[in-house]
Amino acid sequence: MYVELGHFALILGFGLALTQALLPMLGVMRGLRSWTQAAGALACGQFVFIAISFACLAHAFLIDDFSVRLVATNSNTLLPAWYKFSAVWGNHEGSMLLWLLILAGWSSAVAVLATELTQDMRARVLSVMGMIAVGFHLFVLFTSNPFLRSFPNVPQEGRDLNPLLQDIGLVMHPPMLYLGYVGFSVTFAFAIAALWSGRLDTAWARWSRPWTTAAWMFLSVGITLGSWWAYYELGWGGWWFWDPVENASFMPWLAGTALLHSLAVTEKRGLFRSWTVLLAILTFSLSLLGTFLVRSGILTSVHAFATDPARGSFVLAFLGVVVGGSLTLYALRAPQSSGPAGYSWLSREAALLGNNVLLIVSMATVLLGTLAPLLVSALDMGRISVGPPYFNLMFVPLMSVLAVVMGVGPLLRWRESSAGGLRGLLVGPIGFSLAAGLIFPFVYRGHWHGGAAFTAGLAAWLLSTLFAGLRQRLRERGGVQALPRLGSAYWGMVVAHIGFAFCMAGAALTSIYSDERDVRMSAGDEVTLSGYVFSFLGTRHVEGPNYSAERGEFTARSEGSTRVLHLKAEKRDYHSQMGNVMTEAGISPGFLRDLYVSLGEPIGDGSWAVRVHHKPFVRWLWIGGVLMGAGGLLTLFDRRYRRARAPASVPVTAGAVA
Repeated sequence: MYVELGHFALILGFGLALTQALLPMLGVMRGLRSWTQAAGALACGQFVFIAISFACLAHAFLIDDFSVRLVATNSNTLLPAWYKFSAVWGNHEGSMLLWLLILAGWSSAVAVLATELTQDMRARVLSVMGMIAVGFHLFVLFTSNPFLRSFPNVPQEGRDLNPLLQDIGLVMHPPMLYLGYVGFSVTFAFAIAALWSGRLDTAWARWSRPWTTAAWMFLSVGITLGSWWAYYELGWGGWWFWDPVENASFMPWLAGTALLHSLAVTEKRGLFRSWTVLLAILTFSLSLLGTFLVRSGILTSVHAFATDPARGSFVLAFLGVVVGGSLTLYALRAPQSSGPAGYSWLSREAALLGNNVLLIVSMATVLLGTLAPLLVSALDMGRISVGPPYFNLMFVPLMSVLAVVMGVGPLLRWRESSAGGLRGLLVGPIGFSLAAGLIFPFVYRGHWHGGAAFTAGLAAWLLSTLFAGLRQRLRERGGVQALPRLGSAYWGMVVAHIGFAFCMAGAALTSIYSDERDVRMSAGDEVTLSGYVFSFLGTRHVEGPNYSAERGEFTARSEGSTRVLHLKAEKRDYHSQMGNVMTEAGISPGFLRDLYVSLGEPIGDGSWAVRVHHKPFVRWLWIGGVLMGAGGLLTLFDRRYRRARAPASVPVTAGAVA
């Protein structure tokens, strides 16, 4: 009965989403206040019904109701309860219901928290979000219904959740990623509402900026969690493979980062209005494109859902409607917007524009590398493979230039800066960066390496320019006592830029200095790698809740040291109809390095194929991602986003809808 209740709640949620899309829009057009005021209640009601629907599906998983087809194909009685719950979104249908729940959650958050909006603007934003929800409701109800039954042939046992997904990573990574993906729908809705009203001004940028920051924060942390999950779960020791599905989440992050900076210029100076709206459309469109790539069945990836092409066709059609409709509205309204003119090329505005250009070009290179094989195959022109060599060749130089621009930007003033003053501020960071780059390779490894020197210099540049900017601000505002007055948005920027420096340094240095060996080892054997001695103590059989495993026990110590580190790697055989064998790596983490061991196949005579890794600075990647997320969180606490104020708007057209 509860399954039918969940299905019925989903249908009621669709009805409320359709009403949310139409009623506030008609209320604005006809000037009916009662209709526009209903937008918030409709959004909250939709969230309640989708939450009921999601809870019913989760209940089916937790009680092993194999009459539900989705439960029978993605769970079994041996699965631990925590993974039964996360199995709700460890499949296509359930993950789309989670998407709907998060979308409804963002809508209700706007309805409850966006109290500074005018009533008409709030109605427009929620109407646009209702339209997006209608599309996804139709997708779930007609192509991806999670409540289908398997009557009359109800299995006694389920197949099991994919062992790759039986991990804490599934619990955290997809919800966090979806919070970011779907969160950009709020900024998109604000942009469309601004175009619809005919008023592209600083108000809409200020209103949408905290929502964009929140979405960017969640997406940053979600991507970081995905990288960490792949690193320890897949057994390859890699943290990023330029997989098409990884790229699908990275592209909206790049565009969203550009959007975040562009919104700052629009809010503070009224510039880049049309460009900012276009970025809002682009960012959400890339989120929809990622959904298409993952769910269309056209990609082969460990991350992709194996679905039929009909679902991909629906998402592609929906993407066409969203992109086509929004760009048509943009073409009609945006060219008529004329913001204030006047800023020097030696100004913060110019630096942020350069930042945006570099981010969008970087996104375009990733988009080209991701779609090129699909387009070539679709045009029957053969097959091509685009892998890490292309992405590294194109992406790394762009990020290096971006790091330079990021260092200069915070030191510049709005409108125009003094060339002499800027030179004075840059002397210290340039000297420190050159010294750090020259010294680091010798201190770390005792010999020169150009790539490591360049990376260390760039990281030192970012950190030292942040320090120079802080010193400049304090000098202008009366000294150290001005620290509390700098505002959390400023500190958020500082923390996020420090996070970027950590990510950049971690990615480059672990690629340069990582070492690995594939060896045959028996109990008592040792192998030396990068100054560490790995010893194999042997294996023993262990039983898990739903698997049997051979656990290999290893020790590692630095040459000349008596400190012994213990690592345990497993080869797991899951008790399910899937019959999958999985590798669980043994990792000794550290701030400056990871030691990583994975157990391969038994060779005979008690010997095993073993892969040992020494991975310097790999943790800096995830430290950087967490710091960027923390920077976004700090920014949300800025007092500007906690008080309601609505400055006069600048009309785009004389006959704009009020």
